[in-house]
Amino acid sequence: MKTFGLLLIISTFASSAISAHEYHVSVKGNDANNGTEAAPFRTIGRAAESAYTGDVITVHSGVYREWIDPPRGGESDDRRIVYRAAPGEKVEIKGSEVITDWQKTKGTVWKVTLPNSFFGDYNPYTDPIFGDWFWNGGWKQHTGEVFINNKSLWETDSLHKVINPPVNNNLQDPDGQKYKWYCESDGKNTTIYANFHHFNPNKEFVEISVRRTCFYPSKPGINYLTLSGFHISQAASQWAAPTAEQIGMIATHWNKGWIIENNVISNAKCSGITLGKERGTGHNVWSADPSYDGSLHYIEVTFKTLRNGWNKGNIGSHIVRNNEIFNCGQTGICGSHGEAFSIIENNHIHHIYTKRQYWGAEMGGIKFHAAIDVIIRNNLIHDCDRGLWLDWMAQGTRVTGNLFYNNTDQDVYMEVDHGPTLLDNNIFASRENIWSMSQGGAFVHNLFAGSIRVNQEKSRYTPYHLPHQTDIAGLSIILNGDDRYYNNLFVPANPEENKHYGFPVYSTDSYPSWAAGNAYYGVAKPKDNEQYALHKPDIEPSFKLEEKGSEVYISFDLQEFNDFKTSVITTETLGKAKFPKEAYEQPDGNPIIFTVDFQGNTRAKTPAPGPFEKAKNGANGLTFR
Repeated sequence: MKTFGLLLIISTFASSAISAHEYHVSVKGNDANNGTEAAPFRTIGRAAESAYTGDVITVHSGVYREWIDPPRGGESDDRRIVYRAAPGEKVEIKGSEVITDWQKTKGTVWKVTLPNSFFGDYNPYTDPIFGDWFWNGGWKQHTGEVFINNKSLWETDSLHKVINPPVNNNLQDPDGQKYKWYCESDGKNTTIYANFHHFNPNKEFVEISVRRTCFYPSKPGINYLTLSGFHISQAASQWAAPTAEQIGMIATHWNKGWIIENNVISNAKCSGITLGKERGTGHNVWSADPSYDGSLHYIEVTFKTLRNGWNKGNIGSHIVRNNEIFNCGQTGICGSHGEAFSIIENNHIHHIYTKRQYWGAEMGGIKFHAAIDVIIRNNLIHDCDRGLWLDWMAQGTRVTGNLFYNNTDQDVYMEVDHGPTLLDNNIFASRENIWSMSQGGAFVHNLFAGSIRVNQEKSRYTPYHLPHQTDIAGLSIILNGDDRYYNNLFVPANPEENKHYGFPVYSTDSYPSWAAGNAYYGVAKPKDNEQYALHKPDIEPSFKLEEKGSEVYISFDLQEFNDFKTSVITTETLGKAKFPKEAYEQPDGNPIIFTVDFQGNTRAKTPAPGPFEKAKNGANGLTFR
């Protein structure tokens, strides 16, 4: 059975066998030491200065409050530089500092005044969140954050609202919303006011974010690093627009071959992990020049990235696996161009963009632009606004074996892509499963418990690429169609009026779409004249999803299911996406045959529709960790 969540797997590093050095870091160490286990360094940054290709940096238990700026990387996948938490030890890297000496002002409101020199060259309490496609809701919000006992407070725009905190009952955590903070700054000092209610901040653990990132090379081209086993939190990360230098709490910075694994990543003001572009190809260019549309700016940025070496030989091919990512204000993982050719797998991503204090076009559990040949598999993504947002130039992307639920907008939003984009063996269990403003999608062996929405986009010409390359082959608007639905299972839960369940109504599409082997229950409807469809409008599927502690249970009821005949789906069945003329195949060009289900079971010659080969008549119950 598939296992979700944080899998604490201790990696074996091929480079260790030929490593020149293993450096040790300890909170009891000293940067004047030589970095041995007996004489460790005090900071991770000091170890980074010493490490070269093949070296391993082992960090021992404790809290490290620093921005690690690795000056160099490895040479290849087998000759990398490894940063790892010592096995079995809890190692925290924080973008925050502990703050004491709070003074009570009125009621349960306290304040602290800090000299601006405390922040060095970056003061998050004078830095508003800003960037292309960002809207602040009419008030200035800052990249800084206040935490009590590792829980973030809610920023507000006046001292009055700190004293009398408003609560929006339509948002999560109404009790937590009462814990408000507000800041003021002049040329000398920064004052932070916070309502701690029944807590005395001088007797509790109070921190404020002071660093914009925790692990980020300040220059591009630092390749082949591994970051493994850390707890990373509380950085004052800035809005990560696709037209900007994207700096998350962990950020790659226009390079190749990182492995980010087995970490717990939480409480970034904006983004947890960014696999994005660098500043030289543009930085919030639309905000700098609003005289023409942002989509044209992004096309220009894309051509600049091509001139700056955006290709498989130089950029991308990262692996992000087995991480838990939560409580980030914008995205869990995002990237523009730099995530191409990467694998995102076995991550637990949840509670992303839940405060909703601002708005923009860049939020989600995962938000990618130009996801070329990216594989997103076996992830658990829930309690986000959008689970996965594939925006512009998703081509050769495969989304497989993921569980999505309780996402408030959509599980997956596909925006102005031309395909091929393949979604197979997923469970989509939120209210709205798919919003497609794209063409060239293939949906195979999925379970859909919510609605599907489709619409055109005629105002933007967006690029498509040569197969398995970054080179641009052409540009087109989105007229919809060129989609495929094969062997899916539609079991609507809590259907709503004016929503489409089952095969979407492509009433305005310009290109043909195909469907076969799908099973539709309740209000779900097949495609007009769909052959080999099982349509059971009188059978209520009774789909339910329940969380019980760290486990997720799903159940559904299927009747008259066994006699339904289907065919094994292959790359040949799916054909090619119209514009890029690329098949639904592996990134290396090899074909796909859909012979394994969501749980790893081998499919029959006439496979069951949906992600479960062993689904049966009557009640089905499945458990996931």
